[in-house]
Amino acid sequence: MNLLRRKFVKTAAFVGATVSLGSSALLVPQRALAAYDKAAFEATDVNGVLNEVFGSTQHSASDAINVKAPDIAENGAVVPVTVSSDMSNVDMIAIMATGNNVPLTSTYMLSANAEPFVSTRIKMAKTADVIAVVKADGKLFSATKEVKVTIGGCGG
Repeated sequence: MNLLRRKFVKTAAFVGATVSLGSSALLVPQRALAAYDKAAFEATDVNGVLNEVFGSTQHSASDAINVKAPDIAENGAVVPVTVSSDMSNVDMIAIMATGNNVPLTSTYMLSANAEPFVSTRIKMAKTADVIAVVKADGKLFSATKEVKVTIGGCGG
């Protein structure tokens, strides 16, 4: 009877582990595995990024977009950037750093009921403009903020 019990426990443990591993593979978020726009992240200039991401390079400056970033970033590896907007019907927000070899840092697709607000940290190679492009009602709007990247935080 002891051997039968051992065999039962061993089989139950194996079945439990198999079911657990199999079900965990089903619970992986599909959006996390979604394909990214490789061409947009390989573009080397702002117009190339806009064309790949939005299909157009036509954008106009807007005061309804607020780009919050430090005037001087002591560490270019982690520059905090917040983009918000007072516009309605915002579909997408893209953030670019013009001084990077690859200017596109991130894109965000927003649902219809989402507040147009994004906060992230980006990497900047050198002093440059941070450009936020917002797609609202099928049109592109932008706002720019210059961020000075210093080495060692000396402000020079």
